[in-house]
Amino acid sequence: MKKQLTTIVICMTVLGFNRPREIFAQEVIGDHEIRWLRVGELRAWYSNCGVEVEYGRRGRACCSVEDQTDNMYWPALYLHSDKSICKGLWLGTTNFNDPVSGESYAYKVVQAGPRFANMLTNFMPEPGVFKMIGRFQSPVVTVDGEAATDNNLNDQVDEIDPTLLADRVIVSELHSNIGITITRKIMAFSQQYHQNYHIIEYVLKNTGIIDAEGTMAPQNLSDVYLFMMGRHGPGWEAAQLGWRGGSIRWGRNTLNHVFGQNPGAGDFEMRGYFSYYGPHSGSGLTYEEDWGAPRTDRISVLGAPAFIGAVTLHADKGPGNPADDPYQPTSTPFLGADAYITQVIDSYDETVMTNQYMAIVTGHPAEGDHATQAGDDFADTYGSDPGGYIQCLGYGPYNLEVGESVRIVIAEAVDGLDRAKSLEVGSAWYQDLNSYTLPSGETTADRNEYKKAWVWTAEDSIMQTYRRAMANYQCQYNIPQPPPPPETFTVFSGANRIVLTWADNAVSTPHFGGYGIYRATGRVDTLYTLIFECDVLDAVHQFEDRTVVPDCDYYYFIVTKGDGSQNNLYPGIPLISSKYWTLTNRPARLLTTDVASDPKFPEFYSLEQNFPNPFNPVTTLRFSLPAPQSVNLALYDRLGRQVKILIQDELYAAGVHTVTLRGEDLESGLYLCRIRAGIWSAFRKLIVVK
Repeated sequence: MKKQLTTIVICMTVLGFNRPREIFAQEVIGDHEIRWLRVGELRAWYSNCGVEVEYGRRGRACCSVEDQTDNMYWPALYLHSDKSICKGLWLGTTNFNDPVSGESYAYKVVQAGPRFANMLTNFMPEPGVFKMIGRFQSPVVTVDGEAATDNNLNDQVDEIDPTLLADRVIVSELHSNIGITITRKIMAFSQQYHQNYHIIEYVLKNTGIIDAEGTMAPQNLSDVYLFMMGRHGPGWEAAQLGWRGGSIRWGRNTLNHVFGQNPGAGDFEMRGYFSYYGPHSGSGLTYEEDWGAPRTDRISVLGAPAFIGAVTLHADKGPGNPADDPYQPTSTPFLGADAYITQVIDSYDETVMTNQYMAIVTGHPAEGDHATQAGDDFADTYGSDPGGYIQCLGYGPYNLEVGESVRIVIAEAVDGLDRAKSLEVGSAWYQDLNSYTLPSGETTADRNEYKKAWVWTAEDSIMQTYRRAMANYQCQYNIPQPPPPPETFTVFSGANRIVLTWADNAVSTPHFGGYGIYRATGRVDTLYTLIFECDVLDAVHQFEDRTVVPDCDYYYFIVTKGDGSQNNLYPGIPLISSKYWTLTNRPARLLTTDVASDPKFPEFYSLEQNFPNPFNPVTTLRFSLPAPQSVNLALYDRLGRQVKILIQDELYAAGVHTVTLRGEDLESGLYLCRIRAGIWSAFRKLIVVK
């Protein structure tokens, strides 16, 4: 067993050091799965191996620059908005009698990441325990009859729990070869003041289970540490779009700042860290000019306007003592990304594990954090590691007897200048104006002072996000919620207008306040404009967009508004549902065919609400076709079972058609009527009352 493990690790380590081209590495050994959290402004994928390793999602060629940064997207709408290169998760203990090798180790470390993970020998997923739970299903979103939402692919909910406090929760369970079982729970929220972070809860329990088969080898464990690592690339967009290059792609100039290491300090508030883009010597700009990675050849957004990091929300003082220990994490070193110990995942190499454990228990660097040691010089010139530096958080030491457990909760977050402000600042800096307005409201003639001041408002933003995550945790995740989004959102392209319709499910929910519709032109990842709004007293469920022009692509989303009474941060301002529930990823555009322009034909597909509704025993359905189509029309119950076929594969001419539904044989209750005509489909709710 030991020999086989060593062979795997040596092969993977060689790949990691030599960076050969055209070679594809298997970053995760085992049956790898991922789940996405994409309901708010922060978008991230999570792995069943317990941590998100470098190239872990797609397994590209080792160190391919096109795919190195691939996680923690913010703002999630935009291409190349990813900020995280990889993460690591290690468990360490002392004086371990290994049941597999038969040897005793003074220091035993089980590794996953930051480069590789082995789910066959290190952290082994409990079979069947990797799932996503949702408070409700994503809405059905269509454009001209075709599915038009990324959620169909990436918001794969395994269970629905209407009592869930978070919008989405991912749960996984992993056994380690030292007998600690880790349960990881990741929570995402879509409320507009809580959408920039994910809360992650780790429960470490000494179960004695050392493999996926459930083999038991119980022993008490001493000096246990949970060690987390974060390697970030906040300048990725600038690198990918070509106005920065070189080592910012892999975070060589990323700086890491740690705060809250001394709970006894008068200004102590919380403990965590954030990482940010430090000026790069290869940018062609001076140190002061390069803050935020501005573009120098044209008006543009900034390439690095956001900070990324993590904050500790809770760490048990010990097994049986669930009080928060403000001195955790006890260790906050920063390690070289290309250092040997950060690339090896051999939990049977005594020398490697000793060096790794010594890194784990480093404590807080006496010389200060990474950013302090780097000082006011180009960030990439600090230190000798070509890969840059990884910020680490070490929680421990804990003594865990068999059956005992501890819990640690963190929030990972990204925040900074929103897209509009980033564009405003980047553009103003490029134009070299005579006067600039600082965040304080004062003015300056120094464009570099102006840009840097706005870039550093990201510190205030991420600290505010940390405070909100802390408040959410302290209220046990019982934050106020906006009304739910419409269960369906349909967009139809007509001859002289684009028609949007949506479900009315939110109307009956408490504190409903209306709707807002936003539109973008040309591409989905751009700024959106509010084009329609209604309140609770004039709420409608259809809108005709007549301000569109031919030969343009249009993208939409709809939000549901609250009435303002539930906002505990800014009273009176409505809470709104996330745009990512209904954002269309397919364009709508005015029809230009002869059929569409012929006045005797309908301009778009539609299925009207049945009349009467509720009904007993007869109701009428009407649908419109702008062109001849083969039609299917069927009725389903609440469980999705087909109960009646009204039309099956019948060819209908263009025009308006009616169908009579008789319900003498139907029980009272809610039904769903679905029509399909070519690639178009639509739904309507029907109610039978007897």
